[in-house]
Amino acid sequence: MSTRPRESAPTGPARANRRRRDTPPPRTGGGEAEVLRGFLDYVRESVAAKVEDAPEPEVRTAAVPSGTNLLGLLSHLTFVERAVFLGEEDVDWQTTFRAAPGESVSDVVARYRAAVEQANEVLDACPDLSAPVPRNHSNRRSPSVRWALTHLIEETARHAGHADIVRELIDGATGR
Repeated sequence: MSTRPRESAPTGPARANRRRRDTPPPRTGGGEAEVLRGFLDYVRESVAAKVEDAPEPEVRTAAVPSGTNLLGLLSHLTFVERAVFLGEEDVDWQTTFRAAPGESVSDVVARYRAAVEQANEVLDACPDLSAPVPRNHSNRRSPSVRWALTHLIEETARHAGHADIVRELIDGATGR
């Protein structure tokens, strides 16, 4: 364990410059699908925004003893999107929390946004929330669209909260 003192996050004017204006929750249509998809897109954008302008090498540096880092969180969420909505399977979920050493922040953000776009294409073709998520590549039983949306809101929001804390530890940036 290092005895070197940890640099503290900026305070005063330097910290104030890193504060973002919070974006309120979305106002969506009144239907269940519109509300669920609106909140999912809201938390997706929140977590991507936390990562996309984070500095190197801090974006991939563990901020807590568990090893959690910003780039790893977004990498993991990419795999979750692909598993839940596209039926892709990964045998070792722990490895999804690490970005490859050669991947840049923009690479990981682009990969996440591409997975979200593909997931949304699947969701656009699913008007019935009680129907199973269509899967092309999985032998496992598909969850309902309602379950998948709810799970992704929970999973993404949980990791967006982690990203909020890790990003503030890195450079004092707060807000969505």
